[in-house]
Order: sequence, then C-alpha cells, then structure tokens
Amino acid sequence: MIKSALQIAREKYVPKIPDVLKGSVKIVEGQKTESVADQADISKLFPNTYGMPVITFEKSEEKENLPAINVGVILSGGQAPGGHNVISGLFDGLKKINPDSKLYGFMGGPGGLVDNKYMELTSDIIDHYRNTGGFDIIGSGRTKLEETSQFDKGLENCKKLNVKALVIIGGDDSNTNACVLAEYYAQNKTGVQVIGVPKTIDGDLKNKWIETSFGFDTACKVYSELIGNIQRDANSAKKYWHFIKLMGRSASHIALECGLQTQPNVVIVSEEVEKKGQTLDDVVGDIAQAVVNRSANGDDFGIVLIPEGLVEFIPAIKKLIAELNDLLAHYDADVNKLESNKEKREFVASKLSPESATVFNSLPNTFANQLMLDRDPHGNVQVSMIETEKLLIDMVKTHLKEMKKTGEYNGKFKGQPHFFGYEGRCAAPSNFDADYCYSLGQTASVLIGAGKTGYMSSVRNLTAPANQWIAGGVPITMMMNMEKRHGHMKPVIQKALVELDGAPFRKLVENRDDWAINTKYVYPGPIQYFGPTEVCDAPTKTIVLEKLK
Repeated sequence: MIKSALQIAREKYVPKIPDVLKGSVKIVEGQKTESVADQADISKLFPNTYGMPVITFEKSEEKENLPAINVGVILSGGQAPGGHNVISGLFDGLKKINPDSKLYGFMGGPGGLVDNKYMELTSDIIDHYRNTGGFDIIGSGRTKLEETSQFDKGLENCKKLNVKALVIIGGDDSNTNACVLAEYYAQNKTGVQVIGVPKTIDGDLKNKWIETSFGFDTACKVYSELIGNIQRDANSAKKYWHFIKLMGRSASHIALECGLQTQPNVVIVSEEVEKKGQTLDDVVGDIAQAVVNRSANGDDFGIVLIPEGLVEFIPAIKKLIAELNDLLAHYDADVNKLESNKEKREFVASKLSPESATVFNSLPNTFANQLMLDRDPHGNVQVSMIETEKLLIDMVKTHLKEMKKTGEYNGKFKGQPHFFGYEGRCAAPSNFDADYCYSLGQTASVLIGAGKTGYMSSVRNLTAPANQWIAGGVPITMMMNMEKRHGHMKPVIQKALVELDGAPFRKLVENRDDWAINTKYVYPGPIQYFGPTEVCDAPTKTIVLEKLK
C-alpha cells in the first residue's frame, strides 16, 4: 500500500474517547421506550425488540472476565468518512473484552453476509486503515436484508464462523434492515446479536440520542472548502453565478451547514420550500431576484447552494414523484420494453392522475426523463442523477430575459453548474469524526459484551470535550415509523429533516438577506488535523447551535 505523508502521520493519531470507555463499564438501563409513531404497528412487527430501555454506560470498579466472542461487521450503503475508525474501535473493544475475540469483515456490504464472502480482520490489517477515509477495508454494498431466505443464509454463514454478533454500519435504511434482522434472530432464538451504527453524510439520521451521524462533519467541511474556493474565484472573476448542488437526498442538512460555514448569497432549504408550498417557478423567481439585487449593486456574480433532493420537496413535484414511484414499481417491465424516452413519457403520463400528468408534461424533456430513471434498492428516485442545478440555471436565465424586457434587469448573467457529492464521502475523517467513530465502535463492542441486540450505538454530549462524551445504546425500534415503499407500507427509521424552528435554520434566516445582496463570503480552507483544538476538533455549526438552545 502506497501512503502519503499525511496518511502515515494519521496512522499514529490516537482517537480521543469518553472516559467511561477507558475502563470497565456498567450498563444502566432507563425507562421502556416506544416508537416515534405508529406504535401499534411497530410493536406488533417487533415483539421481541420493541419497548427496550435506552442504555447508558457508567464506570465500574469490577473487572469483567468475559469469554472470547466472534463478531461480524458490515459496511452498508454509501460511503462516509470515519467508517474505518468504527471498525478500529470495534476491533480494539472486542480485544479488550477478551484477546481471543475475532472480528470478521463481510465483503461488499450485506451481500457478503448472504454469500459468505468474508475476511478476518487482524491488527496487521486494521492498523493500516486507522484514521483513513473510505470503506475499502472490506467494501460496501446496497443489498437489502429483507427476505427470510437471506436471514437464514446469513445465520448459516455466521454459524460456520461461530459469529455470535453482527455490527451493521449504515444509514436509516440499513439500520432498519438491522432492526428487522435483530428481530428475526431474536424470535428464532438463534443466539446472534445485531447492533447498528449511525452512518450517513446526509445528517438525517439523528434524534435526542443520536446527535449526529458520522461522516456529516467531515463531508460538510470538505464541501465548505470547495465552496469557499469557488467563492474566492467568483469574487475574483466577478462574472459568474455558481449553482452548487450538494448531497442530501431527503433533507437539507448539508446545504444548511455549508451555508452557515461559507455565507453564500442563496441557500435553498427544501423543507422551507415545502412548508411555503412553493412551485419551481417560485424558487426560480427568488433566485432571479437575488441576481437582480446584486446586479444593481454592481455585482454580476454570486453563489447558490441547492440541496440534492429539492425537487422532492416542491409540493406538486413531490406528489408527482410519489405517483411515479408507485407507477414504476407496478409497470417497470412495461416501461423498460419501450424503446424511446418519448414513448416512455407518454406511457407514464397516461397512468398518472390528471394533476400530476399536467405537471409531468410541463417539465423539460430532459428533466422528465431523469424523473423516470431506475429507482434505488429502497424504491426512491435517484435524485443525484437529476441535474437540478442545470435546470435552475436555465430557468433563471429565461426569467431574467423576461425581466430585461420590462427594464427590471440590465445586468449580465452567466451560470456555472457544480455537483459536490462523491468528493466528500471518502475524505480522511476530521479529528471530530475520527474520535466519534472510534467511540461508536468501542460502544458497539460494549453492547455486544452485555448481550444486547436491536440497539444502535449512541455517543452523546458531542459539543463537550471527547472525554466528557456519554456512551450507550438506543433501541432501533424507538426511531421507527411506517412509510410507503415500493407501493407498500413498511417499518423504517424516521428521517430527521431540517427543523424550521430550530436554531441552525433561524441563524440562516437572521443573516440571509444580508448575505444575499452583500459579499460576506467565508473561506474555510481545508480540514486541519494538527494544531489548536479550536481549529482541529471543532464540530459542525449545526450541532453547536442545536446544543445552545
């Protein structure tokens, strides 16, 4: 393995962890819990893992002598900075339980469990991946664990390795699968535990007990560096409006955090668009007005941040997409056998409600074609494939031409599209994510040692120094509700959207009129790993503002 000087230096970094994880641990159980919604349905579906208490760790004076345990670990879904440190923390935690414990990595995601593709993770392997980005240690995948045959095959493969616990590192959908798997194994008294770890750069897997998902901090800092670079360029060239689409399929947390870090001229928050009932034309009109106002100030340049999932929050398009999801789930074969996009659009339009058909037919053909693309394994439209940034540039340009006819606008508009997504998913984790992920892995090992299943690893109090963080576990069923997927109601972890009455969004509202017309850009620069703690260890502005309330 060829290593950079930074990677060699990062291998020597020792993650900071909560004091409670530095010695023997005592399990403290709280009150019984219930799901965030649909309690009757969720409790019926998960009779063996529903209602379990939240767990908090406390220091113990008693030294536990636990038997060696074999554990399997799976990386599931899209990459997020810090995954290797979760595995490192899990490995070290299992060895602390008993030096003879073994950790097996199932290759290529959940499919590796079903297909029995694995490797034993030893210190020789682990040590090369500490504090590095990516998921390349064992790879990831998007296979959904939802069929009984998959559960049984996975169990058979666990028995071959004498694996008594599985750790699934993933986002809301992956941890939903972990919860279903935990219930099935508990119901059938298999003796195999399942623990989840909260991963997603989107930031939409969070609640009182999961203050942030890992990777969000690093990804936002990477994107903010890039945005800052473009802002510096825009402020130098003074002739381009840059439309930057940012990852975040179902929530605008990344756009909001990057907006707070860089202070661009326009930050679109999808949740606000939906609450206001805005149309696509309304969004375009708001951006165009910012262009006009800055031009009147002599500034024919600017920055617009766009959440990846914006189109799903525009009410009319959201309704259209919901219908398309159901329609394509039922007529997938019929659509795919048609040769041209025109034929596909006509077929789809004929099956939509009159209102959605009108919206669908009014869209530019390229945009309508993108809405018909194959769904992801969870039945969702692949919003990363929808070029919203280019659509908005074209629509703003058209809007401004009309304003020129009336004399409302006399400036020059040149749009430049960008999409920042993969650039942030495998970055070397920030100190915050390196520490947080290692702590999550260690926490998972303690939950396994305590015989728990159906829990998600939880580390809280994250704006305090790491030694003061609070570790424990939260039942996954506590986060679940019922949602429509592939045309059927299914139990899933409830996504955390941007709260419009929350402190981070209020901070944006307080400043956005000023940022819209004035050039108040901030240039964050690259992630810093060595230096003062206020520079190197600071968490996101989002979590700091949330904890201040």
